[in-house]
Amino acid sequence: MKRIRTRVLPVLLAAAVTGSAATPPSSALPSGGHVEHAHEHPLIRAAVARPKQSPVPPKLPVVNGPVISAARVKAAVNATTKVALRVLVIASSTTDFGLPTWKSTLDRIGQPYDVILAKNTTLRANMLVNNDGTAKYSAVLLTDNALISEGTSAFDSAEWAVLWSYERTHGIRQVSLYTSYGTFPEDYCLREGSEGPISTPVQATLTQAGSQFFDYLKASARIPITESYVYRSRLQPGCSAQALLTVGNDVLGVTSTTSDGRERAALTFSSGEYQVHTDLLGYGLLRWATNGVFLGEQRHWLNVDVDDWFNYTAHLYPDGRLETNPGFRLSGPEVSATHAQQNSLRDRYPLADEFNLNIPYNGGNFIPTAPSRCSAMNTPDPLSSFSRCEANNFRWINHTMHHPAMDFTPYAENVAEIRDNLAVARDAGLVVPTEILKTGGYSGLGVYSTTPNGPLKDFGLTGSNRELLRAAKDLGVKYLHGNMSFEGHRPPCFSCSITHPLEPAVSVVPDWPVNIGYQVTTPAEQTYLYNSLYGPNGQFPTHPRNLTYAEILALEAEVGLSHVMNGSAYAHTFHQGNAHHYAPGKSLIFDWVEEVVRQYNNFYQVPLKGPDWSKLANYTKARSAHFNEIKAGPDVVWDRLTNIVTINADTTGTLFVTGASLATVPSERYGADLISQASVRPGSQILLAQPTR
Repeated sequence: MKRIRTRVLPVLLAAAVTGSAATPPSSALPSGGHVEHAHEHPLIRAAVARPKQSPVPPKLPVVNGPVISAARVKAAVNATTKVALRVLVIASSTTDFGLPTWKSTLDRIGQPYDVILAKNTTLRANMLVNNDGTAKYSAVLLTDNALISEGTSAFDSAEWAVLWSYERTHGIRQVSLYTSYGTFPEDYCLREGSEGPISTPVQATLTQAGSQFFDYLKASARIPITESYVYRSRLQPGCSAQALLTVGNDVLGVTSTTSDGRERAALTFSSGEYQVHTDLLGYGLLRWATNGVFLGEQRHWLNVDVDDWFNYTAHLYPDGRLETNPGFRLSGPEVSATHAQQNSLRDRYPLADEFNLNIPYNGGNFIPTAPSRCSAMNTPDPLSSFSRCEANNFRWINHTMHHPAMDFTPYAENVAEIRDNLAVARDAGLVVPTEILKTGGYSGLGVYSTTPNGPLKDFGLTGSNRELLRAAKDLGVKYLHGNMSFEGHRPPCFSCSITHPLEPAVSVVPDWPVNIGYQVTTPAEQTYLYNSLYGPNGQFPTHPRNLTYAEILALEAEVGLSHVMNGSAYAHTFHQGNAHHYAPGKSLIFDWVEEVVRQYNNFYQVPLKGPDWSKLANYTKARSAHFNEIKAGPDVVWDRLTNIVTINADTTGTLFVTGASLATVPSERYGADLISQASVRPGSQILLAQPTR
């Protein structure tokens, strides 16, 4: 293809900076730069909506009459004040509706647990206490209050007696994820109101006790409950109970204390693993059950990458026309306009104060002679000038010099692409970490097409380009971006990274994709692209009709918010064309970011974390070490008399602990939670517990 060279006239697009008018799309070439063809990416699809909950939640039989008086149960023998930081999940069977919910909640947090399937297991006291008297479990999590979701209670009276004796003797709290009114097998102080399925969301509110219980949520938060079976209950007057959640006069969540002092919490509606109310409430239930001292942690993160900066990408128009010569490239003033959007978001939403765009850049079209100034006057390339001027307001990531597909590139080319891109940026005053690399289209990591323009095929990380890995290691790269759309890039644990099987010095940290195309710059273009993929006549028909931009944005933000709510630290990937200001103060990127942050802000009062990519990658590696440790190492034990938490490790690694710390251990106060990242080594180490509940 003919090489194009075009000189740009020095035009100042002041309107984009002041916000008085939209900035027109830019397709002009920088003076002295060149592009043979705008970059086109293979299709990488993202989820089109939050997963639907299935199966249909079961109706619980309402039964009255306790099977046994808890006060008459004998205490366990050889009890101590020590308890292992492991929780016990009790379900009826593998098909119990609540089992995936508890497991997914605990897996995201990183809290070790055991599961007892009550239909197949006879509960005995020696299953709950070690020989030295240490309680094996710091909390008991029931899928439903009577283990009755599959017809009849999976525990008999003797087994309930064993469980309650254990809880009373060792001071262990119990949570019922799904609870009907009625007094079988014990009384939660809930009395009959009404029951039935909910398909249209109802908004539950937090009581004063509920706002303390779920103190990471705003007291004004409305908890949307839908696709659930609900027992609208009343509290028995004079009973030792407090309502946590209500809808009007109906109670939907409660804490209660038995006559022998056992503490219990319960929700009166079903909760599936993919539901919004589960994301909002699941963490708080575990935290209360463990008295605020447990392994793992949950924080909320929002990171956004804007790929292909300085580059040209294919440009799709609303009529379906695809321009590739030269394609689309941001204008210079749009850099300052994007910075202004970032500042505005932080000002209006203090919880997003750490939000800062990551810019994976390609230096091949950066013009080194462009002066560092926020002006389009007297510069051979306004984008290069504005980017230098605004350099400290974004975070820069090496995205290779020319954005080649690196599935089979040789060592020398890989070295040049990585090294030269770093040199160009650093000479221009951009701060770029050596240890982070994002290849074009996530190439070189075992996902590629075997035919021209064919679909991508995932060969796993063992199908990676060994010469890319060798070059990356030799140049000091420690982390490569992957993509959660590819099975081979998905870590085995939540918010973790993968040590590359062909090169242990390099780890893969995946990004979340979005369905906002790299080739679109306006709502009309995005609407055309989305419906051509997911409309009734699209390539992947998903919706019964074509959607409007507002509907598309709502679905995309719903997916992004689900990642933020459940504690995923991974960045979401956009592209430089999505940063185009199609109207004053408006771009596709910030349409999405604004909607995610707005909804988060309605629910939460804990901040959104936005670390730079080096810290994010190190965090995911520490998470991997944490999960390895809880699988391989002995249980961590908390002595509740002395408040000493003892870690007995067989290996060197990392453990996240919530509710305990020591002066020499790195820790963070996140809302009311004290979260420590302890480096463990063979032998014993101690932390001091700070129980809060």
